[in-house]
Amino acid sequence: MTTRRDFLRISLVGASALALSCKLQGSPNKHCLGVQLYTVRKQAEADLPGTLAAIRKIGFDEVELYWDIYNRPAAELKRIIADAGLKAPSGHFDYDGLSSKLSYAKELGLDHVICPMLPKTMWNSAEGFHQAADQLNQWGKEVHKLGMSFGFHDHNYEFQKFGNESGFDILTKNTDPQFVKLEMDCYWITQAGQDPVAMLEKFGERFVMLHIKDRKPGFPNSQVMDKAAEHFTEVGNGTIDWKPILAKAKALGIKHYFVEQDECDHPPLQSIAVSYNNLQKMML
Repeated sequence: MTTRRDFLRISLVGASALALSCKLQGSPNKHCLGVQLYTVRKQAEADLPGTLAAIRKIGFDEVELYWDIYNRPAAELKRIIADAGLKAPSGHFDYDGLSSKLSYAKELGLDHVICPMLPKTMWNSAEGFHQAADQLNQWGKEVHKLGMSFGFHDHNYEFQKFGNESGFDILTKNTDPQFVKLEMDCYWITQAGQDPVAMLEKFGERFVMLHIKDRKPGFPNSQVMDKAAEHFTEVGNGTIDWKPILAKAKALGIKHYFVEQDECDHPPLQSIAVSYNNLQKMML
């Protein structure tokens, strides 16, 4: 069990390691460690500046934004992030209403616009995934015209089979790699019974970012997204073999790695500090 003393020690390690993470972004192999703010959603919605300051103190360089903090003018949100000493290269935007948020994303100065999930009504049929692919292609072209990159974030439900193809197969085969990139969630890929390294090898530079959280031992794989599929733990404290994943991602030139836990056993800021500390050992 991680104590408050452990958390303070980890925070100090993180603060002293700032120079190790994202200071040399000009290097083609330099990585940036960030946090998907959904992990700390309760804290962020109650006190965004304070939460961002805590994230920066741990040692993270970046944050990935999510829908429930888009209740501020873009200029204000951008300033709050910058004042904390952080960058926000990416943001998640709900499938429903995504088109209406593209100008907001541009004002925020994002590099990447990510659709994090399909509506549940589309999960259980090949037709639903084909419809989604058409929509993703359209958004990808719109986002490209605005000077940003568009991508899709996986979970496990996309790996249900419809005949010989999974929903993920349908999405990736029927979207244009030029306009629809991928953000791999290593946990959900693993939970679905897939191999993150094999995925990186198959799709290569189409993957532009990674979500990283670990998986507790002793649970079965599944392609249904429900409570029975949630076995989250801090990066380095679970069963996922991170070294080959991180090595392959580095070889592909992936620079953005976002720690994300949908749910945390410990206070979320404490959990992301544990993940950060473990990642410093793995990514040096």
